[in-house]
Amino acid sequence: MIEKSAMIQLLAAFLLMKADGCNAEIRIVNDPGGGIGNYVARDECLRATGDAIVIDGYCASACTIVVGIIPRDKICVTSRAELLFHAAYNPAPRVRRQTKREATDLLYSLYPIEVQRWINQRGGLTRRGTLLSGASLAAMYSRCSGHETQGAITAHLPRETRQFVGH
Repeated sequence: MIEKSAMIQLLAAFLLMKADGCNAEIRIVNDPGGGIGNYVARDECLRATGDAIVIDGYCASACTIVVGIIPRDKICVTSRAELLFHAAYNPAPRVRRQTKREATDLLYSLYPIEVQRWINQRGGLTRRGTLLSGASLAAMYSRCSGHETQGAITAHLPRETRQFVGH
């Protein structure tokens, strides 16, 4: 779970940004994913802000939960957006990855029906994973206009800390 102090810092940062009445843009870039619980907490917090979410690069594993928690009209994708879906597994070091059925079912249940259908057409959530990008992704989510090079807050849980970090 995200540490309480990290969550408080995150909420404080968003409240400060909102104080002037402006909406922020949250950009997801090169996020390898991590623990499902951490990402559910992150995305619930992001949803509460009402800010736009720009997927502008690699979003893998639990990072993809964002498409299930954030309303579709608050998400757009750039030409660089890639979502990698795969089964949940035990990340224990030096141990062969073991798929966790209950966690995989939870992950799958968080996705919108269109994403579930797309996953099903490709054999379901597997250990190997399936990449959603390009025209297939653009058919599900609107293209970002004018967001390809703009700066924004980046929302991810770095592998090193597994805490929400805003840049």
